[in-house]
Amino acid sequence: MSKLTDVQINELVAEVPDWLIIREEGMKRLQKVFSFDDFASALDFTNKVGRLAEAQNHHPRIVTEWGRVTLTWWSHEQGGLVAADIEMAKKVNLLV
Repeated sequence: MSKLTDVQINELVAEVPDWLIIREEGMKRLQKVFSFDDFASALDFTNKVGRLAEAQNHHPRIVTEWGRVTLTWWSHEQGGLVAADIEMAKKVNLLV
């Protein structure tokens, strides 16, 4: 898995238009905030994402709060976005 170029990111992010490209610590990352009616629903979603991440061996940063879950994907090893981040965002979208 190699880090995506800016051109590749711009092409691939079109496949997950509801996700944002952010920059943290000098790296581009893929992020989305999911809204829920209560904490229990947010936690259930968090657990679904966790099972998916374990099955794919590719893990996001997950912040679970009352009524909201923020997911952020990037590769620690590559120092930015990789194709697997986009693929995981697509799979997560199917969980909602």
